[in-house]
Amino acid sequence: QVLLVESGGGLVQAGGSLRLSCAASGRTISTYAMGWFRQGPGKEREFVAAISKTGSITYYADSVKGRFTISRDNAKNTVYLQMNSLKPEDTAVYYCAATWGVGSTYYSKSYEYNYWGQGTQVTVSS
Repeated sequence: QVLLVESGGGLVQAGGSLRLSCAASGRTISTYAMGWFRQGPGKEREFVAAISKTGSITYYADSVKGRFTISRDNAKNTVYLQMNSLKPEDTAVYYCAATWGVGSTYYSKSYEYNYWGQGTQVTVSS
């Protein structure tokens, strides 16, 4: 089992940047494909970005493509989400997730993930 802890959230003005971190403990994350999801006020949880076990493949939701970058440092057991050009509609609780998966690919559906962090709040003011 792996424990995931997100950090780096906060309040930022529109157009600003934040970098979220997801620190894993219990097992090495190199055995997991990783993803970021978010849930805005009154909305369902939605996919944001995913990365394969080796980091060779990444995938983004259309709403964040070109603005967000997912990356991982398996040596540090940490996954990152660099968020640039933030918009008020990016306001949400952001969750990190891990999946055993099969092969070297990415996963974009929440039901495909086995472990979740507690979330970190990101608020973008206009």
